[in-house]
Order: sequence, then C-alpha cells, then structure tokens
Amino acid sequence: MIEPLVLKGFRDSLPYEEIPKKKIQRKLEDVFETFGFVPIDTPVLEYENVLLGKGGGETDKQIFHFEDNGGRKVAMRFDLTVPFARFLALHHDELAIPFKRYHIAKAFRGENPQKGRYREFIQCDFDIVGCDNAQSDFEVLSLMHASFSAMGIGNVCFHVAHRGLFNDFLSSIGVGEKSIDILRCVDKLRKIGRDEVGKILVDITGDEQKSSRILDYITCGDGRPFKETLDIISSIIGSETESLARMRQIYALLDGVGIADKFIYDASITRGLDYYTGIVYETFLTDIESIGSVCSGGRYNNLASLYTKENLPGVGASIGLDRLMAALIELKSPLVSDTANADILILPKPDETLKASDTAFRLRGMGIRTDVYLLPEKKMKAQYDYAEKNRIRRSLVFGTDGYVVKNLETRQSVTVAGLEEVAALCR
Repeated sequence: MIEPLVLKGFRDSLPYEEIPKKKIQRKLEDVFETFGFVPIDTPVLEYENVLLGKGGGETDKQIFHFEDNGGRKVAMRFDLTVPFARFLALHHDELAIPFKRYHIAKAFRGENPQKGRYREFIQCDFDIVGCDNAQSDFEVLSLMHASFSAMGIGNVCFHVAHRGLFNDFLSSIGVGEKSIDILRCVDKLRKIGRDEVGKILVDITGDEQKSSRILDYITCGDGRPFKETLDIISSIIGSETESLARMRQIYALLDGVGIADKFIYDASITRGLDYYTGIVYETFLTDIESIGSVCSGGRYNNLASLYTKENLPGVGASIGLDRLMAALIELKSPLVSDTANADILILPKPDETLKASDTAFRLRGMGIRTDVYLLPEKKMKAQYDYAEKNRIRRSLVFGTDGYVVKNLETRQSVTVAGLEEVAALCR
C-alpha cells in the first residue's frame, strides 16, 4: 500500500478549516466588487522565464520549477502579481483601462514552513493598472481598510512607506547606487532585529556612520502621527521631493474620508520584492503582531514593461489568507468560530424521508442551512456522531405535536408548531 503522506509545507484542509475560509473569501469578493473590481484567473504553471528574475534573488531560490513532459521549462507561480503582468501584456486590448481586478487563488514558494506560512498558500489580490496617481494609491488603501472592516477586524494597523522616498534619502547620504541591497536588508528588520540589520548595513555601505543614519531614518516615525513623520523625513532629506508630495496627497485623502488614524508612516517598510517602485505597505493585527503582515503590497510601475511596450503602471495589495486564518484562530475570533456545515440537522425515521426532504426544502427557502441525515436506519449514536463531526448545533425530529428541535450542546429540546419558529431558533 502507498503511505498517504503530504509534502512538507503542504497540507490538507478539513471541512472545519475550509468553511470559515470560504466565508471570508465570499466577504472579500463582495467588498472588492463594491469598489468596481472584477475577477480574473491565470494558470498555476507559467513558462519559467515569465517568473524567474521578477521578485529578486531570494524569491528565485524559492520558485518551484522543472521540465515538463514536453521538455518545456515551466514554473509554479510564486505570487499572483507577476502572472498578472503577463496577463496584461497578453490581453490589454480586451480590457478597460484603468483596469481593476481581484484574484483569489493559490501560489507556491519553496520557503521554510512556519506558523501561518506554507509552501502552498492562498492570496487574495486586488490591483489597479493603468494610472499612476495618488487617487489610485488611495483607492487600494481604502479597499484594504474596507476589507478588514467587512471581516469585523477592528484591531488592525496599516504601515505605509514609499520606496521612492527611501531612495531620495539614500541618495542624499551618497549610497543611492546600493539601494536594492539596502532595501532588502531593511526588509528583514522585524525578523532579525536592529543590531543585525545594522551589521549588514555596515557591510553594504562600508561606512558605520551612514549605516547609523539609515537606522535612524527607518525608525524616525516610531510612535509618531503619519503627517508628523512626513515632516521629519522632509527635514532629514532637506527638500520636498516628488515622492514626499505623493505621500502628502495620499494622507490628505485618507484624512478626508476619516480613516487616517488606521494608517501610520513606517519608514522601515520596504517590501523584499524588486518590482516595487512607489508606495509600499504591510498590515498588522495589533493583538498579534508577532504573526507578521497579513496584507501587503505596493506600486509596481515597471513590471508589465517586461512583457509589453504599453505603459501599464500598477498598484495593488494581497491578503495572505492562510496567515490571517492562523492569527484569527489564535485570537479565537468569531469569524472562524462557526465551522458547522449546517444550522440544523434533520433526523428522520426510515418512513419519514419524504417529509424530511420537504421540510429541508422549505427551511432552505427561508435561508436556513439545512442538512438531512441520509442513513435513517442507523442507530441514534451514529446520527449524533455525524452531527458532532460536522459541528452542527441543532437537530430536528418530527413529533406528534410539531417539530422537536434539540440544542446538541446543552441537550435541551423544545417543541414548536411551525417551521417559522424552527427558523427563528436557528438564526
């Protein structure tokens, strides 16, 4: 017999895990569509040259790639953004520009598995392509805020920065040509700490004083309001740059709709992927920041140019659903507490199957998730085991005076005359 093993970093998802996950996906899809975003899909497999070299050296090491049966060099997508850039190059004549898309699907990276991070994972992406202005940056930030609000997650903080503004600073201290290495180093701040980042910065810059100035820059906003941090950065750089002006515009828009208090300017946010060119952001749940960012992204103005001559600047974000689920489970969030496949389970006797089907049909018409036990000849223990494994909280049997509804957690039963009363008990 074949041993039923699952590859390291991959996993099966049982119904009690998948049910809340699907509910969250549906909530997000509803929010995305209220903003005018439309769904797309792309293949899991791409030609190797489409993916390699697009995220940076570290990402290339994590890409699953191989030769297929036809001798073609192929790779599994490591995110949903690079395939989207290829998609745009192929289909931009068929799309309305600016194009607002969302895509909820699996991606794959051969990284070290850890809590909330797997080699196969679900990303919930949303992007705007075809415009480069503060309004489109704000639209994505606003959608991030709306998405977490729709999920009922209030204790959340969005950390925002700007790659161009960091580059302005690096140029002002004479290390602009080393920006890529410095950005990748700073991106590791939360993982390895300030001291280790400082040591790497000294190696990169060859200058202890410049390393110290970079560390001071990336922590200049600690505990300060968004607007105040921008003023400090302006004084550090010594001028009002184009990137700084963009961030002031974005802040004004956030403030104008009353959500600026959920956003902070965090100069340490750089994002490790090479394709980001402007605003970048990461999202932390304030009750469990240790799990890392649950929603991240930024502006990528040059990515599509690798595949087309069309000018298609983009900005977007991605919610890491698996990491978010891990955090919500640890926080015992109500969002993941309902893992039942139904609100009520009908337990008919062998001669009551027609009656059970009719009752289920009517209850479902009232919006009640209704399951019917399909093996009525089984003993009651088997029927209640079925309910327990499906985490169903109520059962219904037919009584002489109506419907007997039992709370399977408290073991208390109540008899009601009509299905409207049954439905009320389930709501």
